[in-house]
Amino acid sequence: MGMIQATQIVNEERPIAGKTVSVSVVQRLRPPTRFQVALLGMQGLLQGMWLTLTYFWSPVEVVTREYPENRDSLKITERFRGNLRFKFPNEVAHQTHSALLEQIAQETQTHPEVAENWIRDEDDTRWYHNCTGCSKCEEACPNASIRILTRHGEILDDREIDRFVWRLDSCMFCNACVLACPWDAIEMTGGFENAVFDRRLLVYSLNRLAAPRINLIQDEQDPAVRARMIDWRSRYGGPIPLGGTGLPNLPAIGAPKVQECPVSHAGSTAVAP
Repeated sequence: MGMIQATQIVNEERPIAGKTVSVSVVQRLRPPTRFQVALLGMQGLLQGMWLTLTYFWSPVEVVTREYPENRDSLKITERFRGNLRFKFPNEVAHQTHSALLEQIAQETQTHPEVAENWIRDEDDTRWYHNCTGCSKCEEACPNASIRILTRHGEILDDREIDRFVWRLDSCMFCNACVLACPWDAIEMTGGFENAVFDRRLLVYSLNRLAAPRINLIQDEQDPAVRARMIDWRSRYGGPIPLGGTGLPNLPAIGAPKVQECPVSHAGSTAVAP
């Protein structure tokens, strides 16, 4: 749609349905000639070629980025949301783990993701968190992408988080869960490499420990009692499709596939059991 200038509008009175009505009429412009169309086309072609030539002279201005070759230097804007994760406040334990992982990767010339599987006797304190299982995030989620499972802690005789199940396949990244959390236990990150071959891999637990908040664990002085306060939780364990529990619009692994029947006479598609 072209831009209409005020000088192209004419206000006049016209009879419509037996009544005189004030209308604004836009003057119809004269169509361009073939020579003008060819001239405008040539102008657009030269402008595009000139823009391409400037990229040869100033390659810094090229906006196209070569992914994944530029993965290490890739800059993601702060407002981009691509993943939800737990906050693990024990930074000292994370730094120690990262240093150990880098040392093993250098000594063995192995990728860090592979070398991480070789680390045994992992420090539990690295996965301490701030979640209490209050379910405020679950209540704030507009499309039920979060499911909070709690348990009764025997040591503190109180409610604890058991599993924080998140559905990446249905999350809208609206950030409502992060804003609703009263304990600053979760955050949105700019991670975007979430492609998988099976949609069920997009449903998993965010927490690694079923345990009370970090401050309640650290207040306990007896190491044996602290060890009894926590239990490990795997990423793909619990009541999720990969664990054998189906979710809405996402069947469990091993469940019989739903077959679609041929289109009925009414034009609708019936689903066989």
